[in-house]
Amino acid sequence: MAIERLLKDEATEEKGERARMASFIGAMAIADLVKTTLGPKGMDKILQSTDRGRSLTVTNDGATILKSLHIDNPAAKVLVDISKVQDDEVGDGTTSVVVLAGELLREAEKLTMAKIHPMTIIAGYRMAAECARNALLQRTMDNKQDPEKFREDLMKIAITTLSSKILSQDKEHFAKLAVDAVMRLKGSTNLEAIQIIKKAGGSLSDSFLDEGFILDKKIGIGQPKRIENAKILVANTAMDTDKVKIYGARVRVDSMAKVAQIEAAEKEKMREKVQKIVAHGINCFVNRQLIYNFPEELFADAGILAIEHADFDGIERLALVTGGEIASTFDNPESVKLGHCKLIEEIMIGEDKLIHFSGVEMGQACTIVLRGASSHVLDEAERSLHDALCVLSQTVNDTRVLFGGGWPEMVMARQVDELARRTPGKKSHAIEAFSRALQIIPTIIAGNAGLDSAELISQLRAEHHKENSKAGIDVITGNVGDMEKLGISESFKVKQAVLLSATEAAEMILRVDEIITCAPRKREDRM
Repeated sequence: MAIERLLKDEATEEKGERARMASFIGAMAIADLVKTTLGPKGMDKILQSTDRGRSLTVTNDGATILKSLHIDNPAAKVLVDISKVQDDEVGDGTTSVVVLAGELLREAEKLTMAKIHPMTIIAGYRMAAECARNALLQRTMDNKQDPEKFREDLMKIAITTLSSKILSQDKEHFAKLAVDAVMRLKGSTNLEAIQIIKKAGGSLSDSFLDEGFILDKKIGIGQPKRIENAKILVANTAMDTDKVKIYGARVRVDSMAKVAQIEAAEKEKMREKVQKIVAHGINCFVNRQLIYNFPEELFADAGILAIEHADFDGIERLALVTGGEIASTFDNPESVKLGHCKLIEEIMIGEDKLIHFSGVEMGQACTIVLRGASSHVLDEAERSLHDALCVLSQTVNDTRVLFGGGWPEMVMARQVDELARRTPGKKSHAIEAFSRALQIIPTIIAGNAGLDSAELISQLRAEHHKENSKAGIDVITGNVGDMEKLGISESFKVKQAVLLSATEAAEMILRVDEIITCAPRKREDRM
């Protein structure tokens, strides 16, 4: 008896070996795509969109590259997701996590070819990941008690993070900016208080940190240019109803005098609204929407600085750092929370005028002003700095630090190798494969720098068989170097997240034995 097909006509399914191969190939292709961006000598990618503007992005940030891709392969999507989570969680290591997961699957493919069951591989990987994490835990350093040394640790981490980015030429300068900004947060991981403003012109080394908040707006004509002890009302309300809007409205009148009456009524309504706002006892009014000439005139007469059309990010952040709340109705002045700051003044950056709020309520607020040759350079500089700020703010909470430059991977690989020798059965093959996958990261770092990776990795392995070795790859000289002397450090939290996320993603893809693709939905003709 012939069995009817289970799935609809256009639905497809792949089973067993074919499904597994499709998953492996997709994941490895994604890992190969981003692996050239890894390390201090990693290269950039140009991403060009297909929209009308043909906008382009130049970046070597793993998460940004993968986010921009439209991918069909389900396993590849899993890797894109882990890089996004890594970016949200700790800010750095987005490329490493994808490369490591890709390598674990490459090794798993060889093992499945040798007729080892995926569940055996998963069990081996789990044991290896636990062993690798413990190896790192034993070798972490923690200078939480000594503020001077801890600040040095943060500087080293920031310099290491920025070494692989566009800011590597001025990494000391930017590392200092990032550490100063994060130290002001006093242990908070809320990066909202750090504002980054991009202004084209000058060079990257002209960038600076400013205490306080800068709003990218000009002060209106005839308004006070400087206000001390400011009381700020932040609002999102329409201030453009003092004219009759002809478009979309039909008003029938029998004489022009009636039109004038309607306009006068509109103006009176506006004047009442402005009086309600002035009654809050403020001397600065910031609005999300436009402020027309008539209300602006009224504010100027009252000696109030009125700022219109502040962008939404700017206005939310301004409310946060000045301690105010965004208001949209003004009938109850006592229920509106005003923002406060010591001084508002106009400043110049390059050719542009901006408004500077200093002495804000939230003491940890600061603004980093980035200068650079073009918008593409500034966008990439902002992404790089954001990564460094994320890593530093996480390190302030979890103060454990490791050496960098491929040192953690070699420490883990050595311990995992020893575990493989002690483990009986087929699991030992999977554990050994895990150790090989870990060593791929320093191999790629060396390969991207144009060095002889096979020679360097064998030297590194020999160094790491000595007790308490601090050897890693020094890509500048092209040799094995002492990571402590070179000051190359990484955050433990980043490395742990890379290890665990990559293992979990590889495990998830290994479990797959069937891929079912649904038939596309057809639009019904309702004629």
